[in-house]
Amino acid sequence: MATAKKAKKPAAKKPAAKKPAAKKAAPKKAAAKKPAAKKAPAKKPAAKKPAAKKAPAKKKAAKKPAAKRKPNAAFMKPMTPSGALAAIVGALPLPRTEVTKKVWDYIKKNKLQDAINRRMINADEKMKQILGKAQVSMFEMTKLINKHLK
Repeated sequence: MATAKKAKKPAAKKPAAKKPAAKKAAPKKAAAKKPAAKKAPAKKPAAKKPAAKKAPAKKKAAKKPAAKRKPNAAFMKPMTPSGALAAIVGALPLPRTEVTKKVWDYIKKNKLQDAINRRMINADEKMKQILGKAQVSMFEMTKLINKHLK
């Protein structure tokens, strides 16, 4: 029986030697997974395609500013000011844009903009005839001026 015990011991050593060999094979499998991670760079060329589309869009945007922008015909149509508004901007027909510019020139020349709240316009005698109030906001002012244009 003693000989049977000795035979069992060497048999137990051999499978133990196989286990470390199996552990060494596991890192090789992990190395095989790393090339799979290289598939991510394959996605990068796909991302370059939209980037290539963006470049021509920039060129188109660069071409548009070269062409002059045409103004809206409704703003450029000459309008005749009323008598009260003609005292400020003149009696000749003017587009709405020019009327607004001349009114602002008059406001700045006569210092009618409120010193504390710059959005408010303090009307003098000529402006009161147009605006109907002693003080209006600059946004309301254009609405009231348009009533004096035909």
